[in-house]
Amino acid sequence: MSKQVITVDGEDKLVREDTAKAFRGVHWALLSIAAIILITALLFLGGFLKLTSDGKIDDQPTGIGRGPDHPANR
Repeated sequence: MSKQVITVDGEDKLVREDTAKAFRGVHWALLSIAAIILITALLFLGGFLKLTSDGKIDDQPTGIGRGPDHPANR
């Protein structure tokens, strides 16, 4: 089985190939999760900034989707 070098705490270690792949996989998974959380937080905060900048919530009219003869529109 081949060996690969990984860096742990600034120190290079020679490990088996499958161990190195698992080590890199965990790091990529954690990085991906952190990126998703960051993007979600930016979008969430961007919505709040938009809300505070114009001062009103975009509401739909109450009669949307109902025909003109609907009892709620009379």
